[in-house]
Amino acid sequence: MMKVFITRRIPQEGMKILSQAGVCKVSLWDSDEPVPRVELLKGVEGAHGLLCLLSDKIDTEVLDAAGPNLKVISTLSVGFDHMAMDEIKKRGVRVGYTPDVLTDATAELTVALLLATARRLPEGVVEVKNGGWSTWKPLWLCGYGLSGSTVGVIGLGRIGMAIARRLKPFGVKKLLYSGRTAKSYAAEVEGEYVPLDTLVSESDFVVVSCALTPETQGLCNKDFFSKMKNTAVFINTSRGAVVNQEDLYQALSSGQIACAGLDVTTPEPLPTDHPLLTLKNCVVLPHIGSATYSTRGIMAELSANNLLAGLQGTDMPSELKF
Repeated sequence: MMKVFITRRIPQEGMKILSQAGVCKVSLWDSDEPVPRVELLKGVEGAHGLLCLLSDKIDTEVLDAAGPNLKVISTLSVGFDHMAMDEIKKRGVRVGYTPDVLTDATAELTVALLLATARRLPEGVVEVKNGGWSTWKPLWLCGYGLSGSTVGVIGLGRIGMAIARRLKPFGVKKLLYSGRTAKSYAAEVEGEYVPLDTLVSESDFVVVSCALTPETQGLCNKDFFSKMKNTAVFINTSRGAVVNQEDLYQALSSGQIACAGLDVTTPEPLPTDHPLLTLKNCVVLPHIGSATYSTRGIMAELSANNLLAGLQGTDMPSELKF
């Protein structure tokens, strides 16, 4: 029986697949909270397979602790910037991940966050609860609508395209997108490929949906925000490190941009005393883009099947090629 270590309590759909496979002995950090570093190093010792999460740093120290038995790492995530990919490749360890299955859930959450931010829903809820709702006022809690607007999507990949499809029926007048190359499928949403500067300066809503790469790290900085309209809404559901949060705070607090909605931050969780959390015009969610019961169940199934395939030397349903 091959040894497998799982770094967190995962949906039962995934655990069921592993327990019924009969090829591995599972060791689990049985908690909803992240595995402490010392327990991670102890848990992977001699493991043939590792099933981890985005919050687990899989570096050389972890790989050394696992030793030469390690055949496969299966991450229950689309992102893989938490893993030392060069070192993993050097050791011939296969990697599975969970793309595609969370596209719809993340796109839905992005639209929900955009609407909540632009229409100031969290502020409204607070006013109802604290007695600030006195009477109907013509200018009270006014926000920004999508009808007749220009939306800019940075990164028109799977999730970016799914977001665009959902936003178009709101009466968006123009949809701009930027990225490495123009996409033929953008025609479906009448997307116009433009340079990033054009997108930033012309968009009423800027939605970040790109991968975290050396090129995109810190992409949304002081210079970026200075080019946005002061009525513009900024939304990020990609990776926290794409945004310079200090520059975002300055842009929001100075009125350089109207408001921002984030589902990803650096670090995660964001400290409760972080300056961004003092702002009424910044909505921060706890990285819940894929948080639907069905999506998380499917992610668990896929990560379990990736793990089993890696252990048995067969084709993975979703293998990361690098």
